[in-house]
Order: sequence, then C-alpha cells, then structure tokens
Amino acid sequence: HVQIVESGGGSVQAGDSLTLSCAASGHSFRARYMAWFRRTPGKDYEFVAVINWSNSSTLYADSVKARFTVSRDHTQNRMYLQMNSLQPDDTAVYYCASSLSLWAYPRQPNNYNYWGQGTQVTVSS
Repeated sequence: HVQIVESGGGSVQAGDSLTLSCAASGHSFRARYMAWFRRTPGKDYEFVAVINWSNSSTLYADSVKARFTVSRDHTQNRMYLQMNSLQPDDTAVYYCASSLSLWAYPRQPNNYNYWGQGTQVTVSS
C-alpha cells in the first residue's frame, strides 16, 4: 500500500515564502517522476512542477517558473517545493503525486498513479 502525505501549507502574506514537503511511503512505492499540482474550488488540477526521480530533471508551469523550486531526496522518498515571492493567485490546495508512466506528458494529471490529500496554501495581499 502506497501512501503520499503533503505538509507545510499555511497562510502567508504576498511576497513571503513557504516550503511544502511530500513524503511517500509503502513497501511497493516506485516512481519515475513526482509532481506538484494545485487546485482551487471549481477548477481542474493545475500543473505546478515535476521532477524526474532518477535524474532530477525538472519542468515548471510558466506561472511559477523562477519563483518555485522542486527538489527531491530519493533516498528518503521525499519531494519538496520551495515557493518564493508568493502571490494571492498562488492560493490553492497543493497536491503531491507520483507516476510510473513514461516521461512523455508529465504535466497531465491523469498520468499519475498516487495522490496525497493536499495541503492548503493561502496568500493574502
């Protein structure tokens, strides 16, 4: 049984920083890549960032590039999202997800096998 748990969300002011953590556990956990998505009420999952589990290659959504940094510790099955210069538009529930699919469409949420429950990030102006 694979479990994914996010932590580190909270309420901050515009311009502040937050670091989200994602912990994956379970005897059968395997991943080709892991990603962060976010979601606001009434909208679909929005891709934020992804990291290749073996070579650390990364991709970012244009809206967060240069502000967010994704990293991973594959020895601990952990992934992180350093978020700087947060803006009110970054307010969302942030989800961590893992994928065993080929690195073809890592921005597509339907390529992910396991998801966490999400952590709320609220940015006030």
